[in-house]
Amino acid sequence: QVQLVESGGGLVQAGGSLRLSCAASGSIGIINRMGWYRQAPGNQRELVAAIANGGSTNYADSVKGRFTNTRDNAKNTVYLQMNSLKPEDTAVYYCNVIAWRLGVQNYWGQGTQVTVSS
Repeated sequence: QVQLVESGGGLVQAGGSLRLSCAASGSIGIINRMGWYRQAPGNQRELVAAIANGGSTNYADSVKGRFTNTRDNAKNTVYLQMNSLKPEDTAVYYCNVIAWRLGVQNYWGQGTQVTVSS
C-alpha cells in the first residue's frame, strides 16, 4: 500500500515562510514526477509545482520566484519551500506523485492546510 505523508502546513502572516514535506512509502514503483497542487474554497485544484526525474521543475506563474520545489530521491521525499507568502496562497496543499507500477499510477497525499493572514 502506498502512503504519502505530508507535513509543514499552518498559519503564517503575509510575507512569512513555510516549508511543506511529503514522504512517499510503500510499493510505489518507479517515481517519475513529484509535486504539489493546491485547492482554495470554491476553486479547482491547481498545479503549484512539480519536479520530474532529472530535476526539471514547473511552477505556476503565481508562485514563480517565491516557491521552490525540491526532491530527495533517496528518501522519496519532496519539499515545497514557500517564501513571501500572500493571503491568496491560502489553500489546502496536496502532494502528488506520478509513478510507474503496472501502468501509470497517480498518488495523492491527504492535504495540508496553509493559511496566510493579511
